[in-house]
Amino acid sequence: MNPPWIIPATEGLGFRMKQGQIVRVTDIEGEQVADFVAYRADDFSERLDPGVTMDALHAMKVNAGDILYSNKYKPLLTVIADTVGRHDFINPACRQEMYVLLYDKPNHRSCYQNLKDALAPYQTPVPDQHYPFNLFMNTTIDADGQIKIERPLSKPGDYIELRAEADLIVAISACPTSESACNGYKCTPIGVELVH
Repeated sequence: MNPPWIIPATEGLGFRMKQGQIVRVTDIEGEQVADFVAYRADDFSERLDPGVTMDALHAMKVNAGDILYSNKYKPLLTVIADTVGRHDFINPACRQEMYVLLYDKPNHRSCYQNLKDALAPYQTPVPDQHYPFNLFMNTTIDADGQIKIERPLSKPGDYIELRAEADLIVAISACPTSESACNGYKCTPIGVELVH
């Protein structure tokens, strides 16, 4: 399957990026989170790391021109354009156990499983948990340290563009959470296009 792609609501997608290519991830209908993970194609032990990125940037927010780093503190992606300006680095991928704990819903689709399935054809290692760059996710932390997930600020057609700084294996999940404000209480598709 060749780009552009539409990731159906609640599903995932895996693909390759060559160094220098730019991917545009678009929130087609608005208020939809897309969990984004990436591995170096030539070294699966190196992957996009939100914690390292926050450490390197000294920030929880990214701007055009900012670099996203790997777990080995090496540049993996650069933010080229961003029409939203609000994404999340701190929340892990949702998973079946989370839906049981928080919503008493077993057998729920999850970003963890979507990402695992999307990466399977590339033989990347299966982590005990995925820690993605959560595109369009609107997480706030108040003065008391309480973490809240609010409705995304993204409107229909909003997007972020990321340039690969190495050959990468990428997976994206259109988050299947409809039980909270995470996706505006409704799951919708995500658009993906290699624009360069």
